[in-house]
This record gives sequence, C-alpha cells and structure tokens, in this order.
Amino acid sequence: MRHLDLVVILLYLIGTAWLGLRLSGRQRSAKEYFVGEGQMPWWTVCFSVVATETSVLTVISVPGGAYGSQAFGNVELALGYVIGRVVVAALLIPLYKRGGFVSAYEYLGDRFGLRLQGLASVTFVVTRLLAEGVRLFASAIPIKLLLDELGVGTGYRTIIVVITAVTVLYTYLGGIKAVIWTDALQMLLYLGGAVLAVAVLSGHVGTQGFSDALHSGHFKVFDTDFTLSHVLTSSFALPTAILGGAVFAMASHGSDQLIVQRILSTRNLRDSQKAMIGSGVFITVQFAAFSLVGALLWAYNNGRSFTDLGLHSSDDLYPDFILHGLPVGISGLLVAGILGAAMGSLSSALNSMSNSTVSDLMRSFFRRAPGEETMLRLARVMTLVWAVLMAVFACAFSTSTGNVYLTGLAIAGYTYGALLGAFLLGRLVKRAGEVDALVSFVVTVAVMTYIVREVKIDTVVAGTTVSAGIAAQWLVPIGVVLTLVVGGTMSLFHRPPQRAADAVPDAVEGATAPSAPSA
Repeated sequence: MRHLDLVVILLYLIGTAWLGLRLSGRQRSAKEYFVGEGQMPWWTVCFSVVATETSVLTVISVPGGAYGSQAFGNVELALGYVIGRVVVAALLIPLYKRGGFVSAYEYLGDRFGLRLQGLASVTFVVTRLLAEGVRLFASAIPIKLLLDELGVGTGYRTIIVVITAVTVLYTYLGGIKAVIWTDALQMLLYLGGAVLAVAVLSGHVGTQGFSDALHSGHFKVFDTDFTLSHVLTSSFALPTAILGGAVFAMASHGSDQLIVQRILSTRNLRDSQKAMIGSGVFITVQFAAFSLVGALLWAYNNGRSFTDLGLHSSDDLYPDFILHGLPVGISGLLVAGILGAAMGSLSSALNSMSNSTVSDLMRSFFRRAPGEETMLRLARVMTLVWAVLMAVFACAFSTSTGNVYLTGLAIAGYTYGALLGAFLLGRLVKRAGEVDALVSFVVTVAVMTYIVREVKIDTVVAGTTVSAGIAAQWLVPIGVVLTLVVGGTMSLFHRPPQRAADAVPDAVEGATAPSAPSA
C-alpha cells in the first residue's frame, strides 16, 4: 500500500517541474531571469518569501521543538521578525527599488566601490552554501523514513542528489518566475498539510488532549525568564525573541540577496512593502500551525520522550507521524509538501546565488558588462555550478543529529551582522569610505566567527548548569555594532568623501509608506 505514497510523490515532482516551466515562460534577458522584469504580483512574491525562509527547517523542526520545551516560542520569535520586516519595508526597500537594482549588493558597490560589493557577494554565497546545505539535508529525513518503510535502503546522499536534480530542471530554464510561482504553490501545500495534521490529531486527542497540553505548558508563547545568562543564550527569551529577532530579520530580509531578490521582482514600491510585511504575517501563522502540531503530538503520544518513541532526534517526530499516523496516500501528499518546502528553499537559493555571482562578482571583474545573451548564459551556468556545490555541502551535514532549524540560525550568525552593518554604515556614517567599510566588514566576520565558535556562557537548564553559545538572535546586533564602531572610528581619521556616494537620499521622494497588505 505504501507504493501509493510513492506514486503521489512522483506525480508531485513531475507536476511541479512542468508547472514551474509552464508559468515562467521563456527568459530572454538576465534581468528577466533574475527579477522577472519587475512584474510579479505581490502576493506570489509574499508566498515565495515565506516558502524560501521557512522550508523544511520549519516543517520538521518546529513541531519537534514544540513537543519539547520550546512550546509556542517560535510564535514569539515571529513577532520580532514582523517588527524587523516593517523597518526593512520603510528604510531599505525604497532604496533598492529607486536604484533599479537586481542585487542588494549593488547599493554597496555604488556607495563604497566594487570591491566591497564583490566581498559582500562572496560572503553571501558562502553563507548560503552552508545554510542551504543544512536545509537540503533536512529534506531527506522524511523521504528516507518512507523508503525504509518499503525496504529500500536508500541513503541520504542519493535522496539529496535526486531532489537537487529535479529542482535544477525548472530553476535552470525558468529563472525567478518559475521559482516564485512554484514557491507559492508549495507553501500552500505544506501549510495545508499542517492544517490537515492538526485536524487528524484533534480527532485523536479530543478536548482532553488540548487541555492536557495547555496545563503542561505546551501552549506557552512568551518566555519571561529574564536571568541574564538565559537571555543571552536562549533564542526564546522574550528580549532575545523580540529585540534580537527584529534585528535578525532586518539582516535576513534587508541585506540577504536570497530574500531581497524576490522583493525586487514586484511591480512597484508599494507592492514590495506589502509582500515584505505580508510575509511576516504568514510566518506567524505558519509558526503557530506547526507549533500546534507539536503540542498535539505531545498529547497524542502521552508525553513520551523521543527515545521512548524510537526516534533518532526531534526532527524525526513529525515525519514519523506522517508515515504512521495518516492514511496511505495522504501520507504521500504531506511528504510531497515537505519536498515542496525543500525544493522551494533550494530553487530560491540557486537563483539568488547565480544572481549575486553574475550581477556582483562579474561586475567586479569586467570593466565592460557582457551582453544580455552572455549574461543569461552565465546565469544558467552558475545555477548548475551552485547546484552541484549545494548537494556536496548537504551531504556533508548527513551525520548531523541536532535541531537543524537552530543550526541554520547559527550559521547566519557568522555573516549577517557584517552584511547589515555595511548597509547601515553606508546610510548612517556619511564620512565612511571604501577602506573603512572593507576593514570593518572583515574584522566583524573574524570576530563573529570567534564568538560563535568559542564564546560560551554558563546557564541553568532543567536544574543543571551547562555551557551554551550566545543565542543566534543576538549575533546579528553584535555584528552590526562591531561594523559601525570599527567603520565609524576609522572614518574619523581621514577627510570625508568630496562627493556623497549614497545612491538614494535619506528622504526618498514619492516613497509610499509601508502598510499592511489587504486581504
């Protein structure tokens, strides 16, 4: 009977690739390949942003975390993320749209020079390789469980290669249009899967299950432990989630090409702002839905530990329920939803990395920009190159046993502070020049690498003192402060630039104030 699940998954893979190519049309220029000539509807871009950033890390890790001690802490995080997106919509998106950019790092090139633009681009693609490697590996977990059920001993690496190959098909040919349309459909599928799981679990546990989960603290949203060590090390402490989360979102959605590229594909400034803020609303809904799945699974399993359930880690919890707690065929549909999450984040990463390579790095190396046909050909070649490298990095994470969602956040801590700091340095410190920006960028990445890997703080967890790293949400503010302090201090030792290089004035003429998207 499990073969029906495989048929559903196979049909989904074929249908997604066909639909992505059908909706994207033929790409005639590099700009159309990267930003769809700025003609994408805001709601599809909004869904694409959600699919890109949540992916499998949310789908399988958030329920596992909610089953344990995190409860609804991810909803608390989402509130901080919404605040950060509002700031990005008000301050950074007008800058990008007015400049007519296809890459966020073009602003750094205009403000500080091509060397910083190239350095930021290299930093971005390296960070994406690591972070998307974690995501791509996570996508193989439920597929391997299904194949094991059928007695097919397929390893993680084979699964990773197959997922990558299918995703590359429509990303290579269809560009950003194929990515955005398929992202929107995939988001609806895996979010619908969460709603279906909640309905099934509710039927099993009844009102008593909800009551038990509530009284056990599994619906707790706000972590009000203000102990300094807890605030510094826990992603779910209230100040960390709201303040740190807001700055983290400013970096991930204002200075990361993965997200900015989608926002730049909208028709106008107002649509870009609606897509940005709307994505925050949907992220909150998603976190709530998947946290509810975890809370109800706790009631469904009578609170048994992961070990008692025979699971390898918390990330196996939701995939295990999909395979054993749902009817055949429905299981395949939800696994397809998880595949959709994986393919959505992977296709977005491949297209944005290709964009940054061609738009930022190629511009740094060539005095004269190549023609449109050459740029489009380079874009597709780089999509293939990054796909191969992505699969290699994903295979390197196949021995991971921790929570992949938090692992992905920690990877971003190395570079997000320097990236956002460089943008803020350009906007806030008018005296800063190219050397100031370059030195502060490199110093920040070096210091943050030391902090992430070496700095530990003693904190009490379940009555036991343990050494923990600084919470991922605080890494970005620390990096931003470092960049501003180093760059700002260096700028005091030389004359200010004779000509203001900022591409967009502080008061953007005609900019529309951000507003919540209409229903």
